[in-house]
Amino acid sequence: MLKEKFLEYFKSERNCSPLTIASYGSDLDEFEEFFEGLNESITWETVDETVVREWVIYLLDDKKLENSSVNRKLSTLRSFYRYLLKIGAVDKDPMLRIVGPKKKKVLPVFIREKEMDELIDLLESDKSYEGILHKTVILMLYLTGMRRAELLALEDKDVDYVNKQIKVTGKRNKQRIIPFGEELECCMHEYMNARSDQFDQGFDRLLISVKGKPLSEAQVETIVKDNLARVTTQQKRSPHVLRHSFATAMLNNNADLVSIQKLLGHSSLNTTQVYTHVSFEELKKAYQNAHPRS
Repeated sequence: MLKEKFLEYFKSERNCSPLTIASYGSDLDEFEEFFEGLNESITWETVDETVVREWVIYLLDDKKLENSSVNRKLSTLRSFYRYLLKIGAVDKDPMLRIVGPKKKKVLPVFIREKEMDELIDLLESDKSYEGILHKTVILMLYLTGMRRAELLALEDKDVDYVNKQIKVTGKRNKQRIIPFGEELECCMHEYMNARSDQFDQGFDRLLISVKGKPLSEAQVETIVKDNLARVTTQQKRSPHVLRHSFATAMLNNNADLVSIQKLLGHSSLNTTQVYTHVSFEELKKAYQNAHPRS
């Protein structure tokens, strides 16, 4: 079966995650069900661009999918047909002239520096182990811009206190070094001392819950959401919001885009450039609010 060969190729040769493989498989199953419903004689080898365009219309109009979801499914098909061309299963690529729907420009949600300063002041008052842990989670996300998964994967050995830098393992196991300053250094020392007082044994993972187990994704989500609610009323209060807040604060304080790109671990500068739009929108609001003739 062509689908199975393709999925096995991406699993073994391209080292894709199980989640990605499952997503590819689901997309291909959906498309196969669609074209077989159009005409039972259609096969993967005889699919043409007309069939693909009908599928796009079906996904947008009948399934009411977002443009980004449709584009992701089209990306799966493109990869699949490139693979079929490579192995000689087809001699024509039906995806060649397919253009996906335009992406809606959604600007990242972030917390303003003033609100983050207020939250950090509030976090300073709780000297319990749980309070120090919460402050450490918030500061590490906000002062480094790392992803939640990257934070949870950190081990004690990844933090270099002498050179004030953290080794982070990002997507596709790519590693990068993120420097940190005095504020995070003090917080980390406070946390490590509190952890030693709280527990007798040592740990491989850096962040440990009050129950003595590595923090989970859900626990980090709750810590961030509950603490951000103390200083903002906005609905979106996820760990990724702190990543956006880090990048926006860096840009607003004159960091260059290439540096921000490297700190965030973006493979493309285009991904990082969205923060210039965020800063411009903030600048426009400030002008409209402050200028008497705006």
